[in-house]
Amino acid sequence: MFTPRSFVPSDMPFLQTTVAEWIATAGRDAYDHVGELPHRVYDNLRGGPPVGDLVHVWEDGDGRIGGITICLRFGAAFDAFCAPELRGTESERAMLTFAADTTARHMAADEAHVLTDLFATDTTRARLLRELGFVHFRDWDDVNTRDLADLPPVVVPAGFTVRAATPEDADALAEARNASFGSDWTGASYREGMMNRPGYDPAREIVAEAPDGRIGAYTVHWTDERNGIGHFEPVGTHEAFRRLGLARAVMAESMRRMAGLGLRRVTVNHDAENLPAARLYASLGFTVECRTHGYRRAKDQASMSR
Repeated sequence: MFTPRSFVPSDMPFLQTTVAEWIATAGRDAYDHVGELPHRVYDNLRGGPPVGDLVHVWEDGDGRIGGITICLRFGAAFDAFCAPELRGTESERAMLTFAADTTARHMAADEAHVLTDLFATDTTRARLLRELGFVHFRDWDDVNTRDLADLPPVVVPAGFTVRAATPEDADALAEARNASFGSDWTGASYREGMMNRPGYDPAREIVAEAPDGRIGAYTVHWTDERNGIGHFEPVGTHEAFRRLGLARAVMAESMRRMAGLGLRRVTVNHDAENLPAARLYASLGFTVECRTHGYRRAKDQASMSR
């Protein structure tokens, strides 16, 4: 029997290794890239309740990991990653119920629905969600991919430098993230909340530094050596440096580095309605691999019986 316990940061490397093995065993239908784990925990959940209240590792009596649940992303959404041998079972159903209930308990009063998403090809998860009272209400993300061959050149505007980040860039990275996504990072919070956490490596955050020292664009590339897949999350451009080709430059440099590690393929997700992102990724040779579907249930709705 698998039961939840609170996540602690030291879990992260082993969780990434575990999910990589699940992908190697069962494919990607039920799993996003392992780089999404630290991004969703360290970035998406900051500023809310303690992470140990929102992220849980599901273990049996022998310490085997059967699942991971992440609650309250974007104030209303949850994720549940389940071991291949437990897919479609009462264990996966219990994880979904727990994650939905935990998210609903922490949501703001003005949030009406609990949300989650899945790959469009994941018919097992879709069935379980429907049994629990969830309905498909929108297309969520496009999942884009390209091979790490015949890579685009790294074209950098005069005066800019494309390089890997260092901990000393925390202040400039906080400013760039705030100016691209409207977030509220400080240098100290970015250094401690992201750069010093297990699973993050500053060498995988590639930045375009402007002549005045500001960071004009940045991306983090995550690596899954077990499956030969890289992943971008996030990709951002400071509002003062848009339309200079900087996002393209940092992604091209990241792909060059991922190919040098022996990775064979790279993915990037974006909101299906974000046309500028779609154009950027298409210009870099990405094609849409699949789409994720958003499901929701009223916050106060109890789980339905089968």
